[in-house]
Amino acid sequence: MSFAVRRRAVLAAALAVVVGAGLATLTTVRPFQANAAAGGLALTAPVEDSGAGCTVSLPGSFPANSLLPDPFTRLDGTRITSTSDWTCRREEILQLAEKTIYGTKPGKPASVTGTVSGTSIAVNVSNQGHSASFTASVQLPSTGTGPFPAVIVLAGLGADTTTILNSGVAVINYDPMQVGMEGTARTNKQGAFYTLYGSSSSTGLLMAWAWGVSRIVDVIQQSGGNILRGSSIGVTGCSRFGKGAFVSGVFDQRIALTMPIESGTDGAPILRGVPGESGAQPLGEAYNEQPWVGDAFTAFTGAPNNLPVDTHEMVGMVAPRGLFIMENPHIDWLAARSGSVAALGGAEVYKALGAGSNISYWSDVADATHCAVRPEWKAPLQQSLQAFLLNTGSPPAVFRISSLKAGNLAQWRNWTTPTLTNGPTTTTTMAPPTTTTTTSAPPPTTTTMPTTTTSSSGAQCTVSDMMNTWDTGFTANLTVTNTGSTAVNGWTLGFTLAPGQTFTNGWNASFTGTSGQVTGTNLSYNASIPPNGTVTLGFNAAHGSDASGPSGFTLNGNPCTPL
Repeated sequence: MSFAVRRRAVLAAALAVVVGAGLATLTTVRPFQANAAAGGLALTAPVEDSGAGCTVSLPGSFPANSLLPDPFTRLDGTRITSTSDWTCRREEILQLAEKTIYGTKPGKPASVTGTVSGTSIAVNVSNQGHSASFTASVQLPSTGTGPFPAVIVLAGLGADTTTILNSGVAVINYDPMQVGMEGTARTNKQGAFYTLYGSSSSTGLLMAWAWGVSRIVDVIQQSGGNILRGSSIGVTGCSRFGKGAFVSGVFDQRIALTMPIESGTDGAPILRGVPGESGAQPLGEAYNEQPWVGDAFTAFTGAPNNLPVDTHEMVGMVAPRGLFIMENPHIDWLAARSGSVAALGGAEVYKALGAGSNISYWSDVADATHCAVRPEWKAPLQQSLQAFLLNTGSPPAVFRISSLKAGNLAQWRNWTTPTLTNGPTTTTTMAPPTTTTTTSAPPPTTTTMPTTTTSSSGAQCTVSDMMNTWDTGFTANLTVTNTGSTAVNGWTLGFTLAPGQTFTNGWNASFTGTSGQVTGTNLSYNASIPPNGTVTLGFNAAHGSDASGPSGFTLNGNPCTPL
């Protein structure tokens, strides 16, 4: 077995690493800032990669796996058990993704200088005798005194800039072609990144664009914070620039909010799902259209099952930071079904870290136009900006998956989500729906229903219910906790819908009944609930005048009564 070992320099005060069995275990608190914590978990890191000090040994080959890899299992085969374990597990995923999908993202160059004004940002970089420069324009909100949070918009095409500015957030228009030019051969890549690291670099354009975003963040943070707030930066883009925005947020933990839109193949959608999704851009076609991904990905264009990672883990790498994924189900080419599976899988990482409300997904839109400004996205966009950049209010915490492109995570995994210790325990989950009921409903409202528990003999439980409600329907995300002293092996959760409500679909259980009494029975992968363990499931329902949530929960026939 051959190994590729990489070590990067980090602040000694931030990390302390103990090396054992070829892997590293983090022994100190993760170096996250506490400026926008959710559920007790701090949001951003002071460096691009908080796991850079972890020693990672990559195997020379990877076994084929038609299912999505387990985000919680280390390369040595053991599963992580605490939130502090995630830093080095994340680093394993990062290096696997660099090796097989994107190419390496170099760290901060030897010299990064620049200027920030109310209209522009200039970036100057040099490394090992090579120098390059690029610029970005700045638009400040018309009101307020600053320093302002900011969203970096790739090529000016991303989330609605009017809504961003009206929310009190600046817009940075970044042209990624200055850093990595499209239309070039893989052996002759052009742009600032390749001026520094060579035109034949095996790193793809998406990672080069992400590197450029990081250098903009460097300059903002070095500028003194008089105009822009370096600790409150978001990134967005649509289509190919949605791919770039996604990769930018994945690979820089200083980015507080990531908002990819309609990113398609090489973006958020799971790579294993693309070949089986009718009309989706094939992996090989995307690889040959532009050098978006790294050169090494050529080995996987016809064999994605051989990848040791997939994009659900990229989604998980953004956790616990803000993430709002927007997709278009009307254009097959964009692989929105595979995108929904990536979001569902990545949401399990958010949940395990106690940050389930920090991820949102929305493909339930009426307008089929590519990269349109959509009214459905306005309210959750505003909420995301407020929660993650302005540090006011709560995130949207919503999943609205169109029935046109609804993926099913249960078909793609054989792993369960652990209850991690030494960190906050979430009482809600965004293990989200596989379908929704309407394609043009207004933004939902979110309420947390009462927690219930049993005191009767037999199974003991608590059930928390996170409701997302709109004019004709609602989503109920349920978290069931076994509060007994013995494991529950095989379970049925019963509940009652209010009069006039109709069950439409569910996930993470097999459901019977469409009105009144409904029951959900475990699936093969979540049949056991250990003491103090949890299982998550959920469903969509239509409602009439009564939009109240389910009631009368029972676990294996034992009633759960309100606290």
